[in-house]
Amino acid sequence: MRWPLYPVIVRGPSMVPTFRHGDMLLVCRGGRAVRPGDVVIARFRTRPDLLVIKRAESARDGGWWLRGDNDLVADDSRAYGVADVVGRVVLRYWPRPRVRLGKGV
Repeated sequence: MRWPLYPVIVRGPSMVPTFRHGDMLLVCRGGRAVRPGDVVIARFRTRPDLLVIKRAESARDGGWWLRGDNDLVADDSRAYGVADVVGRVVLRYWPRPRVRLGKGV
């Protein structure tokens, strides 16, 4: 039996400013609970060898139209078309969020 959650490391700038190169994420397997606006791990049908992290924009042709948060990088559905979701990002666990202790601290 496979665990429903698994770790993923972000590579590249396509999701800046939401996620940066080296961020570590926890992903829930499967694409059934995906809604527009969710960040997902997916494979484009035209590039099944490429595993990507993108934002789900809309359901199309039995898959999803995906877009990166960084508009300067166009390695998303604008270039590769519809994708099949592998999992949904549920948590960024590294780097830990910075704690702000207050003014002057």
